[in-house]
Amino acid sequence: MVEPEVARAPVYRVAVIAGDGIGQEVVPAGIKAVEAAARGEFRIEWEHLDWGTARLHRTGAMMPEDGIDRLRAFDAIYLGAVGDPSVPDHLTLWGLLLPIRKAFDLYVNLRPIRLLPGVVGPLRDKGAADIDMLCVRENTEGEYAGVGGRVHRGTPHEVAIESAVFSRFNVERVVRYAFELARTRRGHLTSVTKSNAQQYSMTFWDDVFDLVKHDYPDVATASLLVDAAAALMVRAPERFDVIVASNLFADILTDLGGALMGSLGCAPSANLDPERRSPSLFEPVHGSAPDIAGRGIANPLGAIWAGAMMLDHLGQQSAARRMIAAIEATTAAGEHLTPDLGGTGTTRALTDAVLGRLAAA
Repeated sequence: MVEPEVARAPVYRVAVIAGDGIGQEVVPAGIKAVEAAARGEFRIEWEHLDWGTARLHRTGAMMPEDGIDRLRAFDAIYLGAVGDPSVPDHLTLWGLLLPIRKAFDLYVNLRPIRLLPGVVGPLRDKGAADIDMLCVRENTEGEYAGVGGRVHRGTPHEVAIESAVFSRFNVERVVRYAFELARTRRGHLTSVTKSNAQQYSMTFWDDVFDLVKHDYPDVATASLLVDAAAALMVRAPERFDVIVASNLFADILTDLGGALMGSLGCAPSANLDPERRSPSLFEPVHGSAPDIAGRGIANPLGAIWAGAMMLDHLGQQSAARRMIAAIEATTAAGEHLTPDLGGTGTTRALTDAVLGRLAAA
């Protein structure tokens, strides 16, 4: 008699790059939360890679020459942080994170901006119902294209040129992604540029946005200059649902968004290849925070939330929802919040509180 085949739980291979500073502390917290959320429905095979500034000092490079090829074999990449005071930031960023984004064409950087229940934000009359938006950041070109150079170094005639690069193909696909996302939420999309001052690149972005929006008559739209958008995020954050913007502008606005969330330590992000040709990368937004590294007080919620975004991308939506619910229940209870959230908790205590709610759910 032939036994019926038992469906096997899916297995995902994830490359772990804890990186620098507090990345070494929050990534283990995120891994524990992902494991707790799995409940046997799937399994993660984690491979830890010692890439980062310590490796740079040891070998002269943030990652090995075949690093990109090694990463291709994984289903996702889970990153902690990049950056250390011992090395200029542009060297660490261009030595690890930006090459991964570009090599795998991770053209969408998705960043939730949401005030969690129980967290006191900096806006005195705005609560969790008012601050709930998603920012779609163009992630591979624009102001971070890396086109330019410096000549006559060290002389009075030294010149530096940095060129922003915008292609119709790339702008259109990012804008379309944002429109599709807005359809799944409250049906409103805001495009942010600076076309009054940048008369070529930003007017080009505006033109592409205006063309694409005709394909989405069910989505209401707005176009704002970046300075006006920053002011409105503070004065009336409830006006925003989905935001789409260039690499630089969205980078800045989402750090402002992290402040509106009560702490940058809560903010997650996903570097996505929506077509799933390459592994996508998931990371908290907070950076390496060298001033608190090693003290055991780093906020792990951004890393845990990034882990939930990773599971959602891998098709494990139920587990992702469990992780988000556990985060929300923990902050709503005000348990063991870390100093950046006004509490006295530690990384371990806050992580354990989330894990406890995952176990009880």
